[in-house]
Amino acid sequence: MDEARAVLARLERIEALEAGGAPAGQLLEEVRGLLSDAEAWVRTEHAGTDLAETALERCRQALREAEQGAGDGLKSVPSAVP
Repeated sequence: MDEARAVLARLERIEALEAGGAPAGQLLEEVRGLLSDAEAWVRTEHAGTDLAETALERCRQALREAEQGAGDGLKSVPSAVP
């Protein structure tokens, strides 16, 4: 349960940073943390996390794409969760 709370708290921080116009690098750091938090959550709660695992993979892909684009003047992090 603590892992799920950590994911929700991280998502709230990311939303606040994005709303405040935070730089891409700061958002990427939070997204990396979100990915770590979500992986911990999925490891501890195996049942019923199929959707979370799918979202986690989308987040990994979005992070890879954002990191590749960071050198190209990325302005924001793409949304990986619908």
